[in-house]
Amino acid sequence: MGLLYIVPTPVGNMEDMTLRAIRILKEADLVLAEDTRTSGVLLKHFEIKNQLYAHHKFNEHGTSASIVERLKAGATVALISDAGTPGISDPGFFLVREAVSAGVTVQCLPGATAFVPALVSSGLPCDRFCFEGFLPQKKGRATRLDSLREETRTMIFYESPYRVLKTLEQFAEYFGEDRRASACREISKIHEESVRGTLAELIAHFKETEPRGEFVIVVAGKNVKERKPNN
Repeated sequence: MGLLYIVPTPVGNMEDMTLRAIRILKEADLVLAEDTRTSGVLLKHFEIKNQLYAHHKFNEHGTSASIVERLKAGATVALISDAGTPGISDPGFFLVREAVSAGVTVQCLPGATAFVPALVSSGLPCDRFCFEGFLPQKKGRATRLDSLREETRTMIFYESPYRVLKTLEQFAEYFGEDRRASACREISKIHEESVRGTLAELIAHFKETEPRGEFVIVVAGKNVKERKPNN
C-alpha cells in the first residue's frame, strides 16, 4: 500500500516552503497539481525535477479512481494546489476521501494556509472560530449569511478583490455596521496589508481605496449578551 501526502505550498513568499515539503515533492512517484503551469514555477524554483499531473475540480471525479489504484499498488503520491493547503477552498477533499475509503494512508504536512495568519493578526478572538471560506456567489448566499447572524465565534471568509466591498456591505447588513472586522490581503507577499476596524470603517476605506489582491476577511462573532433568547 502506498501513501498520499497532502503538501502545502507558499501562499506568497517562497521562503514559507518547508524542507520536508521539498523532499516529499522530490521523492514522490507522482505529483498532482491544481494547475501544472503554476506549480511548474514552484518546482523549478526549488530545483525539483518531477513530473506534474493535473488534478483539479474539473477532473478529480474522473481521475481519483486511477490514482487510488496506483496508491494501492504502492505508489507515493503528493498532492499540491496553486497555493496553501489542498482541501482548504482548493481541490483535495474528494481524493482524500477516496484514499481513506480504500485504506490508503494519508498524511497532511503542516504548512502554509492563508486564514491562520489573517486570523491571528486580526486582533479578534482566535480561541474559537469558524472557517466559512468563499460564500456562495448567488444561490444560497443570503441563507448562509442569515444562518451566521447568531454566530458567536470569530468568522473567517475568503473573497476576491472584485467582491470585497459588496461582501463587506452585506456583512454590515446582516451583522451590524459596528461589528469589528479585519480585511487582510496579499498574505506573505510584498504588499501584505491588514485593515482593521468596524465594518462601517472598512467599507469607507475600500470605497476610497480600490481593493487589490486576494482577501481574507475576519469578522468578530456576536457578543453573547446580544444574542436573541431561545423561544
